[in-house]
Amino acid sequence: MKILAVIPARAFSEGIPNKNIRIINGRPLIYYAIKNALDSKYITEVIVTTDSEPIRIVANQMGAGYKDIDKELCKDDVTLDAVVYDAIPKNEKWDYIVTIQSASLTLKKETLDNAIKYAVDNNLDTVISAINSPHLSWREEEGKKVPNYFERLNRQYLPPHYIETGAFMISKSDVITENNRIGKKVDIYEISREEGQDIETFTDLQSVAVSMQTQKVAIYVNGNNKRGMGHIYRALEIADEFYTKPDIYYDKNQTEKEIFGKTYHNLIAVNGIADLFAKCKKKDYNIFINDILTTSIDYMIGLRSVLPHAKIINIEDDGEGIHKADLVINALYNDSEFKQVYSGEKYYIAGKTFMFYNPITIKKKVEKVFITFGGADPQNYSDRLLNIISKEEYSKYKFIVVLGRAKHNIDKLLEYNNYSNIEVVYDISNMPELMSQCDVAVTSRGRTGYELAMLGIPSIVMAQNKREEKHGFISNENGFDYIGLNPVDEIIEMNLKMFLTMSKEGREQYHRLLLSHDLRNGRKRVMGLINNL
Repeated sequence: MKILAVIPARAFSEGIPNKNIRIINGRPLIYYAIKNALDSKYITEVIVTTDSEPIRIVANQMGAGYKDIDKELCKDDVTLDAVVYDAIPKNEKWDYIVTIQSASLTLKKETLDNAIKYAVDNNLDTVISAINSPHLSWREEEGKKVPNYFERLNRQYLPPHYIETGAFMISKSDVITENNRIGKKVDIYEISREEGQDIETFTDLQSVAVSMQTQKVAIYVNGNNKRGMGHIYRALEIADEFYTKPDIYYDKNQTEKEIFGKTYHNLIAVNGIADLFAKCKKKDYNIFINDILTTSIDYMIGLRSVLPHAKIINIEDDGEGIHKADLVINALYNDSEFKQVYSGEKYYIAGKTFMFYNPITIKKKVEKVFITFGGADPQNYSDRLLNIISKEEYSKYKFIVVLGRAKHNIDKLLEYNNYSNIEVVYDISNMPELMSQCDVAVTSRGRTGYELAMLGIPSIVMAQNKREEKHGFISNENGFDYIGLNPVDEIIEMNLKMFLTMSKEGREQYHRLLLSHDLRNGRKRVMGLINNL
């Protein structure tokens, strides 16, 4: 069977000058249509019909044939039918003619081949590429606007509505004339929206360029009572920054799926590192992000062996594995001597919801206190603080105590709600709303400290473990009252009383120091570093 592909490609484009030879993802735009045709297992010959010398050069260099378009066929009122008919060699007999638009950058060769096979197997005169785009639409009829539907329904319940794309038209050669490429036996071949993108405007061009550079991203993260929950929250925030849906791996021996909360991201459980490597080996990730605390050299070497082409980014990592990473983001630590390591608070990834809240206003007197110790609270600071604030002497203050997803003995701690001035809540989603109601806070030395700093809330801070003792930003010089790792209850209560009775001027000094740090643009800086790898 002889199948000819015709690719019309004029030099002149009024909307986008030099459209067909613009460089997209390192190749001229016309390259992608020619390559699909050349790589097709059904197409036997390819002709690019053009009036452009640069396009002729591209076609020739790629091994495709080309034909000069007559000037009369380059006019705006000339249909594509005439251009395609003119390009067909008349001294040969063809079974099918496949018209491929020059701007079909995102079309996959497999889709093109499947469509050709569909046309041949069903003996169709014409097959036209289209996307299924059901919408509530209207038409004009006798001067009036009338609906194209009988009942208003959500999109997923509407009947199919096919819109032609410029990806391809497959026609039997004997139906093609100067005025027509559509025979009597016609069908639609549905393609995805991604493959059916047309390029008519600069916005279309930009959209296609971005889609062709779509990264295949994976994130490996774990969180539990001992490790903490900040890694999980951060992984979900980073996942939302990509124009794709990352695969998020977690070790089911360390992390429960429920810890991720309600999410539509791809969560993939693995049974240890060997299983992670086995699954990754089957993928072709461009970017792999580790948010698993300290990494080893052996782990990084193993990861490199299964993902030799991926850029590897480690987050909050102070292990020896950083030497094998392409990029390390350590917002919680101070500056590093290694060039691939970016340290400090300016690389903190703030939660999206916190971006919508303004800093608090410092009141004359403290009325409300916010207390939380992350998702796990291994030192049981929540229990200890609740025991302190349940004393009668604190009854004139309101306390909001937030318990995390991984906290144990939740039911016992919720009993403190029996006190009129204490509100204990569990696994809440409106953290910034609760924080912004308060005048001072008590927390641990992790992610929450950054969130409180964004809101300018004077805070007493304690480390949960020796690792948190290394977190340099949450310190006295930056506006926190840091009282160390596992201080005795007497020290905790002494500092709490100091904050409850502190003057407005004293709390304003803490407030100003906290707000002097630019924490809101950290996610933009981090993504800039990742995207520039």
